[in-house]
Amino acid sequence: MVRNIQIRISLKEEGQPGGLKAKTAKYLGISEDDFEFKVQRKSIDARKPTIYFNYKLEVYINEPAPKETTYHFDYKDVSQAKPIHIIGFGPAGMWAALRCLELGYKPIVLERGKDVRERRRDLKAINQDHVVNSDSNYCFGEGGAGTYSDGKLYTRSLKRGDVRRVFESLVFHGATEEILIDAHPHIGTNKLPKIVENIRETIIKCGGEVHFNTKVTDFNLRDNTINSIVINNEKELETQRVILATGHSARDIFELLHKKNIALKAKSFAMGVRVEHPQHIIDSIQYHCNGERNELLPAAAYSLVQQVKNRGVYSFCMCPGGFIVPAATANGEVVVNGMSPSKRNNLYANSGIVVEINVDEDLPTYEKYGVLKGLEYQKTLERLAFTAGGRSQVAPAQRLTDFVEGKTSQDLNPTSYQPGLNSAPLHSLFPKLIGGRLRKGFAQFGKKMKGYYTEEANIVGVESRTSSPITIPRNEKLEHHEIKGLFPCGEGGGYAGGIVSAAMDGERCAEAAVVGL
Repeated sequence: MVRNIQIRISLKEEGQPGGLKAKTAKYLGISEDDFEFKVQRKSIDARKPTIYFNYKLEVYINEPAPKETTYHFDYKDVSQAKPIHIIGFGPAGMWAALRCLELGYKPIVLERGKDVRERRRDLKAINQDHVVNSDSNYCFGEGGAGTYSDGKLYTRSLKRGDVRRVFESLVFHGATEEILIDAHPHIGTNKLPKIVENIRETIIKCGGEVHFNTKVTDFNLRDNTINSIVINNEKELETQRVILATGHSARDIFELLHKKNIALKAKSFAMGVRVEHPQHIIDSIQYHCNGERNELLPAAAYSLVQQVKNRGVYSFCMCPGGFIVPAATANGEVVVNGMSPSKRNNLYANSGIVVEINVDEDLPTYEKYGVLKGLEYQKTLERLAFTAGGRSQVAPAQRLTDFVEGKTSQDLNPTSYQPGLNSAPLHSLFPKLIGGRLRKGFAQFGKKMKGYYTEEANIVGVESRTSSPITIPRNEKLEHHEIKGLFPCGEGGGYAGGIVSAAMDGERCAEAAVVGL
């Protein structure tokens, strides 16, 4: 007999060996010897001083629990199969390639950046030497921006595909099974590179191809159909199907499409700052504790949102126990992002705090750029941050309280941001569209989370790559509505907002691309 139940246990019970099984036996009124169980979901309820763990269990009474997953991945030998060209090897490109293997087609992946091991040298160059390789950085390279990130797997895109299937695929390639049960699963920047390497090995082992340092520099069209790709301005590859999974920071791709009169559409997006607190402050707020949190509790996270002058101000990509990193994709700009290791054991908590930008109403002086107006607005603020930081990867920053109160910070708090910080009057440098709303938003956040508004926090600029400012339109068949054979995919196309949603969109685009091939 199988029963699905929900059990709520206290922090004290969680710390006792066998505490969950004992509580389950008591709930069911049976002996602990009469059942086995599998955890389906685990979450923490810390809304009140007494903290509870909520479990969703599948209980097998008088029968053994199954040992194997119901998910199986039938990766075929596709060495002699028809090819599908995939541009970009981030989450959308990786799962598009894996799905091609299952469908019996040969993925040929073209990635402008380097593999994960070689990529580390370029990340070191950004952090230590302030030199940005425009093709290999925190955004470009094997695994895309997701490789060197928190690996957050939470998504609201539950209707776009099989979320569990993406999680099971990650476990198949080396992730821990914890991601299958945690309410807010993550993998960690220290573990993601190996998983990405394993995915690449699966693709190559099955006859697919993955090419690094391979930048797409042109598309050739005939009768509104894509028929070839130009690589590194010299080599031409014939193709019938192209899955375009280049991510939201591949500005050269947007500009190339626009130059070739391939339809694009401006899209609303968000920009702002990174705010960084000592982790113990967030822990004390969320867990109602003084000093160190209980060892059974993970580094605390938060989610905040406030409407200010008809625009949302909200937290984005919150990284507990994490660090801030330089995410620029070209010299002459400063962009910040956040990430965490798997244990989330760094001393700081950081989060993007961003303002919603309505591309149709908020950028009148950028109308001359047409569909690229949001992209050009991003560039303006990133160049401003570069100048305010001191014309390197040092980022402009301000104490949180000084920013809200409109004062220049005489000094700054310690930070996890390796290139360093430079005190700058962000309250006056940001346009009112963003700065004014951020200041009011932070003041309200301080009322929602007592202790959040503190001089011990820094804000760091500029958090500008939350999502693509452009949509590459596609029809109900997921194909560009004007160009046959071109399948815009993932975050770069405007169809995803994270690792899982991008992965699901990659699978869907692969399924669409093989039709009629």
